[in-house]
Amino acid sequence: MVGADGSESSGRALRRAVRRAEPTGGALVAVIAWEYPTCHGARGWFPPAGTDEAAPESRARQEVARAVERAAGEDPPVEVRTEVRYGTRVGALVEASRGADLPVVGSRGLGGFAGMLPGPVAQHCTRHTTVPVVVVRGGE
Repeated sequence: MVGADGSESSGRALRRAVRRAEPTGGALVAVIAWEYPTCHGARGWFPPAGTDEAAPESRARQEVARAVERAAGEDPPVEVRTEVRYGTRVGALVEASRGADLPVVGSRGLGGFAGMLPGPVAQHCTRHTTVPVVVVRGGE
């Protein structure tokens, strides 16, 4: 299982996960999360008005498909399935990790010294999954 949100960091994680799965012939599940965007108004938090309620999920499906193609090519060397989950990135990844042998996530730490630390999603995943998690940092 690998978190795949289309970011550069998740692209590195996808490439690493493909390389890890290749020798064993394992399958890979690329997971992306989506939520309805929220707005704040005089009456509190609410979803924005819109006519296409499926748009955020559809964009997530397109983004994870593009991310897999960019990282693994049109014909990946291993089976790669995509999974689109409603909810926060952290919640979706922790939930998806329950059936995974080795979850892989990117680290989005900031530049300089802070870049040596995993980002908040990676930190949360390492603390709340029941299996070891690979956090892929900058570079290949």
